[in-house]
Amino acid sequence: MRLAIRHTTHYRFARPVVHAIQRLRLTPKSTQGQEIIAWDIRFENAEKQFAYEDQHRNSTTLISMNPGAQEVTVTCSGTIDTHDFAGVIGRHAGHLPLWSFRGQTPLTKPGAGMRGLVRDVRKEGGGSLETLHALSARIIDKVGYRTGVTGVETTAEDAWAQGCGVCQDHAHLFIGTARALGYPARYVSGYLMMDDRVDQEATHAWAEAHVENLGWVGFDVSNGISPDQRYVRVATGRDYRDAAPITGISTGSTTAELSVAVAVEQTQVQQ
Repeated sequence: MRLAIRHTTHYRFARPVVHAIQRLRLTPKSTQGQEIIAWDIRFENAEKQFAYEDQHRNSTTLISMNPGAQEVTVTCSGTIDTHDFAGVIGRHAGHLPLWSFRGQTPLTKPGAGMRGLVRDVRKEGGGSLETLHALSARIIDKVGYRTGVTGVETTAEDAWAQGCGVCQDHAHLFIGTARALGYPARYVSGYLMMDDRVDQEATHAWAEAHVENLGWVGFDVSNGISPDQRYVRVATGRDYRDAAPITGISTGSTTAELSVAVAVEQTQVQQ
């Protein structure tokens, strides 16, 4: 499947910016299941400083906002060819050792509620894939999808206690409990083409667990499936903070307004 993507992030500041640096993880990975045909990032009222590959092999770009700017726009667009491998990415190939994905982070660390989930899943038994799919199903059954309730600092345990959250929370819950079950697990940020519309609410997030003899396998808890050809992987990490599309610091102003527009659609392959 060939997907065309356009992702625009617009900042409007209450006062002119004195100094601001932003870290962008907005360039899709070249990996099993997807090939980058074209990708471009453009800026308004900002300048590219340099690009590098981080410890998770995420393509990362640093930009500085122009002093005095009150509006900044970052626009990504491109074309990706995708294939359905039932969520299987394969062998571990990052700069970090596999064991580093077994340790918990503040966002994924289980509390009493998640530890109870781990005990329940262990009682069911079964093979690795069966166990991980059962884990995914239990999470979405307990934590329904609801926007506007959680934020980027919400921990997995807090989302479990609230009983609702978004894809970021579902991914953190899966990662934290999968690690407690002994599986290396990581966070994935990217894009998902919804079947019923081109304009998406936002970027998407899911999780991957490392399974013996298969390697990394994806689990989209929010939608109850493993990623297929509608998904585009952009960045990975131990949790959201490692894979966030945009992070940064600024002085001289506060963000008064942030708007994001994401469009993903299938396009024809030229013969």
